[in-house]
Amino acid sequence: MKTIIPVENGDTLKALQGFLARLLETGRVDALLAPLRTPYGTVTPGLVTDPGRMGEVDPLAPVLPSNGATLAGKLSVRQPRPRLGVVLRSCELRALVELVKMQQASLDDLVLIAVDCAGTYSVPVYQRTALNAQPAELWRQLYQSASTPPHSPPAELRTACKICEQPVFDAAPIRVELLNSDLDQAIHISLPDEMALELGFSPAEGNGRAAVVEKLIAARTAARDAAFAEIRARLEGDEGVPGVFAACIRCHNCMEVCPICYCKQCVFKSQVFDHEPMQFIGWARQKGAYRLPADTMLFHLTRMNHMALSCVGCGMCSEACPAELPVGLVFRAVNQRLDAVFDYAPGRSVDEALPLITFKADEWSEVGE
Repeated sequence: MKTIIPVENGDTLKALQGFLARLLETGRVDALLAPLRTPYGTVTPGLVTDPGRMGEVDPLAPVLPSNGATLAGKLSVRQPRPRLGVVLRSCELRALVELVKMQQASLDDLVLIAVDCAGTYSVPVYQRTALNAQPAELWRQLYQSASTPPHSPPAELRTACKICEQPVFDAAPIRVELLNSDLDQAIHISLPDEMALELGFSPAEGNGRAAVVEKLIAARTAARDAAFAEIRARLEGDEGVPGVFAACIRCHNCMEVCPICYCKQCVFKSQVFDHEPMQFIGWARQKGAYRLPADTMLFHLTRMNHMALSCVGCGMCSEACPAELPVGLVFRAVNQRLDAVFDYAPGRSVDEALPLITFKADEWSEVGE
């Protein structure tokens, strides 16, 4: 059912907070995993069990400090567990779907609440911008630009968001449809009929969202294709893969923040790469000089081999890189070609098996295998 939540005095966030509070008050969920605004103006994921604390929840804040799929997975994969409502953006929900396939999350006691995403700023940019403007104005401007041609994103928006062609996640049972809504007047929400009736909502007409989303996707797809062409020219040109990753210091930040990179025992955290001092000297003598830290290319190629098929393009890896390497852009460009080979889209459906763990007898017949 599609329904409308009226907005009073232009306070869109308060109206959305009221809807989320009703999920707690009616016992639909025991807790909500959602973005929280701290007393210091920062935004961080948090758990809310008291409807009276709903004023701290801010799903509209245009910042993504971490991919919430990681936390949703940890809160859902073991028993006993709560009935948890998770308020997430599309890239977070798609990452959660991949984690379910990897048995690192469970949807059994989760209520997925998808929020249409107009894009996010990096944490430093958001903090700096929020100090010089009202936070509500930041998300209003973003949704306005995302809902109105030519869909030009602010220059400081995260690169991952500028090229994200999946701003909505329509597979969630509850969808907060913010694109093309008159956010100062009403919020459009889709939710199951039985839940809508229990919460006291009535059916409402659609808001033309589909047409707006289609045009936004077209604009972002064009930006994506241009970005992919640029990074592929670097990877396949004189610079090559070693040049693109030349500034890597192997800090492992990209691995730590990736929602898909979940291994408890990682070879790059083991003693395998704790080489003996004389081994480094031997390599240096062979070549006359040897770059340190070692094994940076092996690190990225190994991660790419493990993760590229399931990359959802959230861009957390690029955000965490102190050398500002285009890690996420490289992975997405590789991911596009892999997905075409396997006819696979990460996060599309929990029923879609991971290609690398699925055996098909005739899979490579077209190349003579």
